[in-house]
Amino acid sequence: MKKSTRVHHPSPVQVPADNRPVVAPIYQSVKFEFDTVEETVRSMRGERPGFFYMRASNPTTRQLELTLAALQDRDDCLATASGVNAITQTLLALTKQGDHVLCFIESYGPTRYVIRRLLGRFGVTHTMLSITDLVGIEQALATTPTRLVVFESPTNPVTKIADIEAITRLARRHGAATLLDNTLAGLHQHGQYDIDFFLHSLTKYASGSGDVMGGAVIARAELLRPLRIEFSVQGGVLDPHSAFLIQRGLRTYFVRYREQSAAAGRIAEHLARHSAIAGVHYPGLPTHPQHALARAQMTDFGTVVSFDLRAGAEAGRRFTESLRLFAKAASLGSTESLALAPQMLQPHDLTPEQRTTSGITDGLVRLSIGLEDVDDLLADIDRALAAAA
Repeated sequence: MKKSTRVHHPSPVQVPADNRPVVAPIYQSVKFEFDTVEETVRSMRGERPGFFYMRASNPTTRQLELTLAALQDRDDCLATASGVNAITQTLLALTKQGDHVLCFIESYGPTRYVIRRLLGRFGVTHTMLSITDLVGIEQALATTPTRLVVFESPTNPVTKIADIEAITRLARRHGAATLLDNTLAGLHQHGQYDIDFFLHSLTKYASGSGDVMGGAVIARAELLRPLRIEFSVQGGVLDPHSAFLIQRGLRTYFVRYREQSAAAGRIAEHLARHSAIAGVHYPGLPTHPQHALARAQMTDFGTVVSFDLRAGAEAGRRFTESLRLFAKAASLGSTESLALAPQMLQPHDLTPEQRTTSGITDGLVRLSIGLEDVDDLLADIDRALAAAA
């Protein structure tokens, strides 16, 4: 074999069955082969295990999917290139012309966009209510045949809590499937509820380092099976190197989430005592309007704290720009603390009435608490509040 051929056909290295790597390798290969055409075709038909093309599956990505499914108390998962990609592919796969979707004002902005604009172009209608309007939810489901109920809890950025048991019960009664964007709550929460599809941005808590993007839809295998071919042809797959990094991040997931949640609780309590702040939004606070519901549904209250500055948007800008330890950046759930000013949070697609319902005020600031020492973060916040005044 000439050297110019050898570089394309390196000598294989077989790892003995009783000599396993402690950390699984990255299968950085788009293509996989079998010994015979017959076995290749059987694999393509789903008649035997194996891999053929990365767009359909990859061993590294599949390991991550199985880990995520187990954390969410389900048995299957599809990993995608980003959280928004998971939302978009799932909604496209589950709806058709003439379907109706029930969604909520407090939902993530891109989710509203996909439902109202993208699905709307294809003849899918929607009703948009407040996540706390259980009477309206029941009326909408009773009067309009509905394909999907799409919601999140806690909501971003005001941390409203959805009554998951009530919403899923109403959806089931009227034949609608449920999709819960569970990103803020995390992979270890809400699995006890009768949710059909869990959506996650793996960019946040699963990765933890803020250096890789990914998304996931998690469900029972029989619900995900029809989605596999559609996800494959849409092509928004998670590459194996990103899957490896997210799988690595999951090793510290519980330590990070619980430590960051504890720090967020301390910071929320501190902010609630400050005279410049009109209100603090954190479900772990007894003053949160849905604190009892949060306690019933969650074991940890999350790492996002938002609050309303009495002096409004300009004070919010000064506060955010005065912070030294918080990056003025999007996303959440990573090890570094982040802050968003009011000017970065306004929902421009909502009417004034809907914006009031959303709870996003002119002076709203959102903090995502990282792993810095909480006393240092508190001192930084106090300095910035003084500067904002």
